Amino acid sequence: MRFSKLFFVSLAISLAAGETVLRAESLDECLAQGKDQYSSQQYEDAQKTFLRCEKIDPSNIDVKLSLAGVQLTLEDLSGAEKTFLAALEKMPRTSPYVSYTYSMLGDIALKRQQNTKANEYYSKSLASNAANVNSLVGKGVITEYQGDKQGAAEYYRSALAVEPLNLIARQRLINLEPDYLTDEEILSALKQRYAVKPEVTEMTDELRALFAKIHQAEQRQGVAYLKNKYTRVPSEYVVTINKGTDFERDMLTLAGYQAMEKQVGQDAFAVFKKMGVPIKDIFLLRNKKGEKVFTKESTLTDSGFIVYTEALKNHKTFLLPNQSVPPTPAFLQKVERYANKLKQNGYIEISRAELKSIENQTKCSEETLRKEMGLYVLPLDKKVRRYFILKDNPKDAKKSVPYYYLLKAHSKRNPNIKLPTNSLIDSYAYYGYTVCLDDGKML
Repeated sequence: MRFSKLFFVSLAISLAAGETVLRAESLDECLAQGKDQYSSQQYEDAQKTFLRCEKIDPSNIDVKLSLAGVQLTLEDLSGAEKTFLAALEKMPRTSPYVSYTYSMLGDIALKRQQNTKANEYYSKSLASNAANVNSLVGKGVITEYQGDKQGAAEYYRSALAVEPLNLIARQRLINLEPDYLTDEEILSALKQRYAVKPEVTEMTDELRALFAKIHQAEQRQGVAYLKNKYTRVPSEYVVTINKGTDFERDMLTLAGYQAMEKQVGQDAFAVFKKMGVPIKDIFLLRNKKGEKVFTKESTLTDSGFIVYTEALKNHKTFLLPNQSVPPTPAFLQKVERYANKLKQNGYIEISRAELKSIENQTKCSEETLRKEMGLYVLPLDKKVRRYFILKDNPKDAKKSVPYYYLLKAHSKRNPNIKLPTNSLIDSYAYYGYTVCLDDGKML
């Protein structure tokens, strides 16, 4: 091969100036460097490297997904969304990355609180791969936000069936235990906590309420609280299940729960005193809704715990005995009289979570439920409302739809509940229709 004199002159000048002749970087080398930087948490450097890789091969899916991943880590939601969507355009529908990409787009929408959009992305992800754990958890979170806690629990259980050590799914499932465990499972859980005798076989409302209270105390870090209070926590206060496994879990016994409640009440008393509340008024404190802060046993109510938590931040969210409550008690009494009249006319009160469950099962909007199916909404103020449905209305099948789906949701936890017959629902089911269309309006 011949070289001109000009080539050698140029080469000599470059070497004399200390310049290095670089060979072209390969895509594999570029990707490897970016992934090493990402693993080392050098996210800004990794992003620069992946952008360089993109210039080498603009259509490479691995490059785009790697870049989108680091953008998501850096909370560049718009950049990550754009890159994930660009990756989808280049990706065959049969690609194993389709499910992952839709799942990440679901996470981005969820971070933006665009729950409907996130739900659509997670559904597309699961359509491509029904075992996508991230999408199962995402669907569970959205379902939980919508108030259907039993439905959410099913998604978390499905996620754990695929990935038993998934901490997010496991913790969220634990959080929902009072809402999805069967009566038999709740009894077993109470026995583990030494809250009922081993021979007890019948569930009662009191036992169910007791489990909910102990469980709530555990979720509020009750075990950690006792460990902080005692140099050595008495053995009768805490019980550990699944010792030595990845599923090890500390739980409060009944004695531990009672000790914690008493101690928290004493701590709250000291905090309110420090904030200047007269001693004679401390046990008479209420929250801004007029609900008592302390019980007769000098422990905190659920409302009181929130007030105490805010007091620890030096936030005053309590009312002294001489302070009035908005709205006034007279207004609340008027509302209660109206609620009682509704109940006398065959209505039963349901929670907002139960209403959301009915909306999810029927696909009907709240407006449609009110206009067509007998839902009654009783407003207390701009934010707080009470909801009532007819228990049964044989003369009008439409008015009985909400009650049917309420019992249907409850029957998932208690199989002994017998569903009433409903000609309208039976007819819709026969033709494979839901009660309402996607727009929330009745067929």
